Amino acid sequence: MKLSYPVTKLPLVGSYYAQKLQKLGIRTVKDLLYHVPNRYLDYRNLSKIKDLKPGETATCKGEIVFFKNQYTRTGKKMQIAKIADSTGEITVVWFNQPFLIRIFKKGTELILAGKIDWFGSTKAFISPDYEIKKEGKKSIHTARLVPIYPETQGVSSKWLRSRIDAAFNLANIPEEYLPKPVLTEFTLPDIASSIASVHFPSSLEEAKKGVRRLAFDEFLFLEIISQQRKRYWQENKSVFNLKVDKTLFNRFLKALPFKLTFSQERSIAEIDKDLKSSTPMNRLLEGDVGSGKTVVAAYACFAAFANSLQSVIMAPTQILAQQHFETLQKLFADFKIRIRLITSAGEEGDAGSADLHIGTHALIHKKVDFGGVAVCVIDEQHRFGVEQRSHLVKITGKARSAPHVLTMTATPIPRTIALTIYGDLDLSTLDELPRGRIPVTTWIVPPVKRKAFYEWMRDIIKTQKIQVYLICPLIEESEAEIFSQVKSTKVEYEKIKNIYPELNVALLHGKMKSKEKNKVLSLFKKGQVDILVTTPVVEVGIDVPNASIMVIEGAERFGLAQLHQLRGRVGRGKKKSYCILLTESKSPKVHERLGALKKTLSGFELAELDLKMRGPGEIYGLTQHGFPELKIASWTDTFLLKNAKKVAQNAMDNPLKYKKLLKEAESKNIILN
Repeated sequence: MKLSYPVTKLPLVGSYYAQKLQKLGIRTVKDLLYHVPNRYLDYRNLSKIKDLKPGETATCKGEIVFFKNQYTRTGKKMQIAKIADSTGEITVVWFNQPFLIRIFKKGTELILAGKIDWFGSTKAFISPDYEIKKEGKKSIHTARLVPIYPETQGVSSKWLRSRIDAAFNLANIPEEYLPKPVLTEFTLPDIASSIASVHFPSSLEEAKKGVRRLAFDEFLFLEIISQQRKRYWQENKSVFNLKVDKTLFNRFLKALPFKLTFSQERSIAEIDKDLKSSTPMNRLLEGDVGSGKTVVAAYACFAAFANSLQSVIMAPTQILAQQHFETLQKLFADFKIRIRLITSAGEEGDAGSADLHIGTHALIHKKVDFGGVAVCVIDEQHRFGVEQRSHLVKITGKARSAPHVLTMTATPIPRTIALTIYGDLDLSTLDELPRGRIPVTTWIVPPVKRKAFYEWMRDIIKTQKIQVYLICPLIEESEAEIFSQVKSTKVEYEKIKNIYPELNVALLHGKMKSKEKNKVLSLFKKGQVDILVTTPVVEVGIDVPNASIMVIEGAERFGLAQLHQLRGRVGRGKKKSYCILLTESKSPKVHERLGALKKTLSGFELAELDLKMRGPGEIYGLTQHGFPELKIASWTDTFLLKNAKKVAQNAMDNPLKYKKLLKEAESKNIILN
């Protein structure tokens, strides 16, 4: 059986299970073999029945001497058995598995593994794993190091173990694609034995070695794909080489309403050098919320204008596109730059042949006159699909030539992740806030202090005439979430209106129509709304200097990176600003993690900390941010990542020597945004 075959080719895997397995990223036989356990249960040592003690986890072998289905007082079915070996008998209890009576017959030899407890006054196995002992057949679920896999509803580790065992026996053995010198240099086992030791280890040490090899390969393929993209991009020629003379550059700086920070100056210098190159710019501008990325991007657009050419800015939301439109109209007020806003809701600004087009993905789908686009700016770039970005570059460029591309993100990404995921991009970082920004004070408010907090907020709103964001994780209350005390936006909105009947409270969330959203935002910007109850839709794109308090309900449900981004929406005016983290959690770990926000204002430090404490999947949320999720490796394993990068570089420099590896990399369906 070929590894590329769909999982439905395996026995007992029909369309029902194939659909379930897709949720685990498993589509092919190969995917199944690469589905790595997250832990193991040690069921290796067989105990005699007489030696079993309540409270311990044990494995034993015996013969069924008694079995029956029995009803409990509440009407539920319970399965009771007795198994015996030469040293005695023990009771075994399962719940709601009446089908077992068809499987277990008197005299059947079983291997049981699980916890020993009391069943009334009788010592018993309670809901153990079981396996019928068959001559010549190895144990899968007991009497060994038993792998526990990432699961999904309807797909248990027990089911996965049996299908992986079938795949292992039926499928072709994976062919080694790493040269022997690489395996030797980095003390890596071959790929076939690595897969075997991950699923059927004789020791935990052997399992760790197998997982390490598969983790190394996961990093390696990410690095190869990233480097391939970089080399492919470098084969392009710049559509236009842009030069801005010193006099015009000084006019640009003089027109700014503020002095640039050192990191802004450095980033503009890096961009300026790229724009003059024969290879088109492909740069990522990374910086905290409020660090001044827009003005850096504005320089790239200004350079296009200075050379009588066009530029394009694509944003993920209408709110952010509108914000850029308004900001750049102010920044370019002293220049005759024609700016046009294009969103699905309509158009605004110069309807003729604009110098600068700003918009959402509507820029791609509407007929826009891209006569001579020299610069493309893609904001919050991880929120776009690869195809959307590629299409924008394609329609603004020509065959084997491309415009200069600047992508931006306010998500603070740990450097190890950024250099892997965005290895094909040159990196510029804004690591300081604009001059004059007053640091935001962060507080954690437990339930016991909530009432006092509400009174404090009423007082500060009235006396200082400031405005408030109040963020909730959900839009509507769901039955499953009620018990976890999550605040929904609509419920919270009604509650806040009752607490502050004398104040103007408004509601904003992603499911509202564009006109409704714009109306609410307009009122908030004009100062006619005191408290804006909203979802994290305000994470990007809203800039209201008078909004000085950021309140976050259910703060423990957010990653530190996202909490930091939300905090960045306040502290933009001249008044003292606060970020208030409301949590019902009593967990010391939660309070330790949230406490990190009080200690630092650096998004990059917080991202590194969150990576160690939670893992990237929880920091970013893959559906929201589009980062590839590591199934095996860990981003904290910088040593393994460094070695994988070295091998990837050698492979790209010596394609004949690494022919098998590069062919394997081609077969990987990895999305690097």
